[in-house]
Amino acid sequence: MKNILLAVTGLSPQVITETLFALHQQNKTVDAIHIITTRQGKEKINAHLLSPKDGKYYQYLKEYGIDSATIDFGFGNVHTIKDSNGIEIDDIEGEEENEWLLRQCLELAFSFTKDPNSSVFFSVAGGRKTMSSCLMLAAQFYGRSQDRVYHVLVSPEFESNREFYYPPRESVPIELKDKNGQRYVKETKYARVNLIPIPFVSVRDRLSESMLTEPRDPATLMLSLVKEKPYRLTVDLSSSKLIYKNVELDMMPAKLAIYAFFALQKKDCKKEATSCRGCTDCFLDIQDIFERQQEIGDLYRKIAGMREFSEMSKSGILGLNAENFNSYKAKIRKDLERG
Repeated sequence: MKNILLAVTGLSPQVITETLFALHQQNKTVDAIHIITTRQGKEKINAHLLSPKDGKYYQYLKEYGIDSATIDFGFGNVHTIKDSNGIEIDDIEGEEENEWLLRQCLELAFSFTKDPNSSVFFSVAGGRKTMSSCLMLAAQFYGRSQDRVYHVLVSPEFESNREFYYPPRESVPIELKDKNGQRYVKETKYARVNLIPIPFVSVRDRLSESMLTEPRDPATLMLSLVKEKPYRLTVDLSSSKLIYKNVELDMMPAKLAIYAFFALQKKDCKKEATSCRGCTDCFLDIQDIFERQQEIGDLYRKIAGMREFSEMSKSGILGLNAENFNSYKAKIRKDLERG
């Protein structure tokens, strides 16, 4: 399983080596590192982490005996947030920049979670709060069971020091500042770098396959999750009512009998389809309807429930012909439009 560290950072590249150190301390291997940041953040990473001569990233690997060839991390793995014209942005200052940031987070999260043989470690420890929020949202949309979200907590006095990148193997004194700005010296052996797993709820399994073919914007992803509750049509013969979407419609027995007849025809149809549009599998022509007059009459009797058939008029519901059937159909349509 290939482990990919996907992190956000601002102007403090230390969070990358601190996170890497914390993961290694828990015996978690990292095979690739990808960073989302601003133009200024990229310059900080290139200068302080990836400098071939004195980059803290390479210094950390050498000190802890880790072969740099085992981790895919270089200038090309630093993904700078760009505006709509492809220009790198300096900071996240407003809603528009935040949208560009979120797009970058979603695109990379989508890309890295496509491979079933990989796991992604989403690090939300760096950058502005909006950066960690956007990466967390990307994890919730695309994260899988093998993926994890992590935060890193560093002892406050060391966290605020720009010279501290990780606890070195051999403790060294480092100059710090207290909360009043007074300088003092403390050994790095007292630094605590803790990896904190953050629980998250992934909605990936609720997304349709079409939503997982390419990165989507948050609005589209959210809309795909909002599935309207399926409504059922209820034909209540005992109370002579139709009920649909919590709306009740009273209907005269003769009209309800005809409506119920066609509703049952549809209910008994064996064809599985999401829509009846263009389908004629359960269609009945006028002659078919006349031949099944008895079924309509039985439904009418259940609804009316009073007189014997022999006492009922042969010119109404019990004596359907083209003329009165079309009349009933028009009246039913009018009732439905009114309801």
